[in-house]
Amino acid sequence: MIEVNNISFKYAGQKNLVFDDFSLELKQDNIYGLLGKNGTGKSTLLYLISGLLRPNTGSVCFDGIETRLRRPETLQEIFIVPEEFDLPPMSLSEYVKINRPFYPLFSTQVLEACLKDFELTMDVRLNALSMGQKKKVFMAFALATNTKVMLMDEPTNGLDIPSKSQFRKVVAQYMTGDRTLIISTHQVHDVEALLDHILILSPQKLLLNASVADIQAKYTFEYRTPDNMGDAIYAEPSLQGNAVIAPRREDGPETQVNLELLFNAVNEGKV
Repeated sequence: MIEVNNISFKYAGQKNLVFDDFSLELKQDNIYGLLGKNGTGKSTLLYLISGLLRPNTGSVCFDGIETRLRRPETLQEIFIVPEEFDLPPMSLSEYVKINRPFYPLFSTQVLEACLKDFELTMDVRLNALSMGQKKKVFMAFALATNTKVMLMDEPTNGLDIPSKSQFRKVVAQYMTGDRTLIISTHQVHDVEALLDHILILSPQKLLLNASVADIQAKYTFEYRTPDNMGDAIYAEPSLQGNAVIAPRREDGPETQVNLELLFNAVNEGKV
């Protein structure tokens, strides 16, 4: 569905490459978590996929068409929610009237349902919203477009605790079918229950590209006392005891992935 083929990319005026001979394949019907330290290229990768940036060499293709060409048939199937953005001085209903014709599968029903979950209405003035409200409105519109690919950069930044719960609810409910969602985030606990595939970036390369199911099949995530650390691959102290990653036994139960622990273990080369 999305093929990143041997790309290199650097920003004008900078010496260092963000990506160098980087490749990645993303399949439909997945919710990907794109993780990495600051400066590893998470946002850049989203912009390359959307066609807002163009690789210096190599290609980024959606359904066989290079996204750098920004063809209408490609753009109407890809929607990006940046970390920061401005909205025009108009009501949401006016914004929808102008923009919905570009998206053939746009659903007013989904939009209204998302707004209801976010406790907002079609009458809100976009330029009068707080940062959190602005994000909720734009994410509601994004989900209503029903594009095949949805890209979200730090979607929970600026949201309060109830809003983060609402965000998980609407994504789980409306990202269905053969759609693909890629969430770039530092706030791993906000989204870890949504994800079914994990990508961890380091500068210019992938440290991890694995489904949550494969991670759960291979490892167990649990809390242990200091005298029970024998087969631990990686551990961190916590109030509940040592948070541990260990090989999963054949008869062992499946455990929920501790994404923060996994991220730290991968970056230290333990997993």
